[in-house]
Amino acid sequence: MNGQYRKDVKIGLEVDIVLKEDQRTGKRTRGIVKEILTNSSHHPHGIKVRLQNGQVGRVQEIIGPKTG
Repeated sequence: MNGQYRKDVKIGLEVDIVLKEDQRTGKRTRGIVKEILTNSSHHPHGIKVRLQNGQVGRVQEIIGPKTG
């Protein structure tokens, strides 16, 4: 599932994001959503979130509930 709709992104979900500095390469970073930063219901480049480790980026794919 992609992360373009805010309703699909929940705190505690495991997601792949693209950090601002990785937008050109498309390198993804995996983590757990701590905070949802985008207020609108839809964003074509992905909903912006803050991960538990403090990194901020746009959701590219929702992996699912936290595993392990």
